Amino acid sequence: MIFTLVLILIGALLLLVIGINVIQQHKERAEAERRTELARQRAIIDETENVLSCTGMFPCSTHIVLILYRRVQESLSQAANLAGSQAGDYRRRLNDLNTQIDALNSNPKQNPAVEHFRLPDTDKQILNLVKVLKKLKAILRAEHNKGKIDPTIFAQEEARVDSLQLRINVESMLSRARTACFMKQYGSSKQMVTKALATLHTIKALTPNDPFITRKVDEAKVLLDEIMSAQKLSVPNAPRQKNEEDDIDVLFQPKKKW
Repeated sequence: MIFTLVLILIGALLLLVIGINVIQQHKERAEAERRTELARQRAIIDETENVLSCTGMFPCSTHIVLILYRRVQESLSQAANLAGSQAGDYRRRLNDLNTQIDALNSNPKQNPAVEHFRLPDTDKQILNLVKVLKKLKAILRAEHNKGKIDPTIFAQEEARVDSLQLRINVESMLSRARTACFMKQYGSSKQMVTKALATLHTIKALTPNDPFITRKVDEAKVLLDEIMSAQKLSVPNAPRQKNEEDDIDVLFQPKKKW
């Protein structure tokens, strides 16, 4: 009888140990998932705030700013639920962001013209802007796929980003072409202008009424003419070939007396 009771107690202890172990593993798995999700939300916040900090570099509409703010708002809300003891910091940031969103919604929407865009002065700034626009386009598509952006606004803002990317690409090619021409690298200069013209003609076929495209086509053609002219002037004049009449004149010219 005692032996049976011992076996029962041992079995109960084993079950208890197994149960505790299962519960502990479940807690550890849940904690790992919580940390992973919190890190993901932090990455979304950092990426979106980085794009927001660069919106002054290009004509940015109120719609874009609100889309980015709401993306940060959602991630802050989720992070606050996952952060445990650090939740207070996320909630404070969330309250500040809610105030900014309310202020934007209460004011008239701004939609600055893309035609006023000017390329940054340095190559480093241009490269940073190219990266920002690429991230912005990816964010727009991701939020649209989640159903968080009105299709009309999405089409309008994606077209704005595409137009800015085109302007940067064309402006950059023409700028490099001018620099190459100044350095007398006429082959490279002509190649870049030709590439810029091909890009412009392709876009012009789709949007024939875009004044930027028309203006840049004219500008590229003038630059190409300047390059061709400079290239011709840089080639040394070939020696003039004597023709048959010159030879006859020399043969029959009066002989000099010595």
